[in-house]
This record gives sequence, C-alpha cells and structure tokens, in this order.
Amino acid sequence: MRQEQFVARYQHEWQALEHWLATRGDNPRSGRGQPAADGLNDEDIPQHYRRLCQQLALARKRGYSPQLVARLQLLMQQGHRLLYRTPPPRWRRALEFLFADFPQLVRSQARSMWVATALFVVPLVGTFALVQWYPQFIHLLMDNAQIAAMERMYDPAAPHLGRDSGTDWMMFGYYIMNNISIGLRTFASGLLAGVGTVLILLFNGLTIGAVAGHLQHVGHGEPFWRFVVGHGAFELTAIVIAGGAGLQLGMKLLAPGRRRRIDALIEGGVIGARLCLGVAAMLLVAAFIEAFWSSIAEIPAWGKFAVAAVLWSAVFAWLWRGGRGSGHAH
Repeated sequence: MRQEQFVARYQHEWQALEHWLATRGDNPRSGRGQPAADGLNDEDIPQHYRRLCQQLALARKRGYSPQLVARLQLLMQQGHRLLYRTPPPRWRRALEFLFADFPQLVRSQARSMWVATALFVVPLVGTFALVQWYPQFIHLLMDNAQIAAMERMYDPAAPHLGRDSGTDWMMFGYYIMNNISIGLRTFASGLLAGVGTVLILLFNGLTIGAVAGHLQHVGHGEPFWRFVVGHGAFELTAIVIAGGAGLQLGMKLLAPGRRRRIDALIEGGVIGARLCLGVAAMLLVAAFIEAFWSSIAEIPAWGKFAVAAVLWSAVFAWLWRGGRGSGHAH
C-alpha cells in the first residue's frame, strides 16, 4: 500500500485521537462521559490506541516518510502517557467527587431537583402557617404521647436541645443511621414510578412544617429553631437531593425515550447512586453538627443563627459553584 493510500485510510482515526488527547491530555477527567464532536468516546480509546500501535509498526516496516512515522510515534507516546498514568489517590478522587462532580451532577438534574424542592418546601411552609390558625391540625399527624415528647425535648428549660437523654456520640450514631436511611428510602422509592418519592417528600414536608408550627404556637419555637437551624442546611438539602434522585429514576422508568426501558432505568440508577453518595456525605456532616453543636443549650440564639447563616451559605455556594470551570464531568 502506498503512503498516500495509507494516510487517506487512517487519517480520520489519527485526527480523532489527536482531538481526544488535546481535550483530555492535561486533565483526564475533563469531559468524562461526553463524546467528542467526532463521536470518539472514552471507552473507544484503548481499541484506537492498539490500532495506532499497529499502524505505527506498519509505517516503519514499509519505510514511510520520517514525518509520518514521527507523527504516529508522538501520538503513541501521548496516548501511552495518558492511558497508563498512575491514578490519583483515593482520597483525592473522593474530594474531587464531593467538591466538583457531585454539585455538577446535582445541577445536571436541575428539573428533578426543583420539583423535589417544591414537593418538600410547599407543604412545609403551608402546614406551618396552617397550624398557626388551626392548632388542632397537629393531632392529625401525631398522637398525644408524641406531641408531649416533642414539647419536652424543646422545653426552654431543658438541659439539652432536641433530645431527652443520650451522649453526644450515641446520638451521633443514631442520627447517622436514621438520616441516611431516610435518604436512601427517598431515592429507592423512585422505583415505584416516582410515586413513592413524591409521597415521602410530601409527608416529610407536612410533618416538619406541622411540628415547627406547633412548637412555635405553644411558645417552644425559640429552642426548636436554635436546634434545627444549623444542621438543617445539610440535612434538609440532602433529603431534597435524594428526592430529586428518586424522581429522575421514576421518570427514566415512565419515559425512557428511544432507549429500552431497562437501559434508561440502569442509567437513572447510576445517576441516583452517585447522587446518594453525596447525600450520605451530607447527612454524615449533618449528624455530626446535630450531635455535637445543635444540642448545646448554653449557646445563645445569635450564635446559633450566625453559624447557621455560614452553613446555609456554604451549602448553597457549593451546590451552585462547585466544579464550575474545573473541566469535570457534568
């Protein structure tokens, strides 16, 4: 085969590989999972690299021009350096996921996240206001023993906020198990065509709004807000994100588009699983704050609210700006 024919046959492969290397060479995570304009995906690269090595060997064997051999040699070296580079340590990958990949993934599911926010926040605010005008509404959601226990936990004279007893470490473990189980149930319920996730978000919004409204109405509002305002930044936001993950899973089941339903469901499951990793991390932080900070009754309200303002601002800034301009995957 003459060199001109050889180049004409394989030129498009070399150009595609050059484009991929130019896009990913400095940052192997940039554009991950996104096909290039020419359709070259990450999973295609090993096969293309092997073909390039074969083409380089043929070019040398057939005595093609030094310029062509040098071009293929350079491509081979760049591909080898990128494909076989030492992977970053796990702690670094974990940080990259939490600070870049996770917030970008949340933003990529913006429609589901906004729907989940509405399903949670609207009943919460609505029932809080309703209880101020119709205090008996709380009895539709809780029995008298539950209401009495709740009032006791947030009694202004109680030594701890938000709990009757228990050490900080014991409550830390309890909060982790309780909060993460709620988050996982909220996501997994999306398999019920999204209906389960919708019901869980509505129920949690109704319950939290009614509890907050009742405590405010009976004069225990100040201890309640001092307790929840700090860890709520991570906990409530995480529940909404878990709800958004469940809703997108339900939509993949109901409206798979042109794909097979099982393929769409697998895609939704992968997205949801990655979102749940971030949700679990958020709930771990929330449990730590709830156990070791929120329950301290001696800290004045202004101190609790000042810290809460920082935490809420940090969570919103992280989800809004995290990963922007870093070249990480969307």
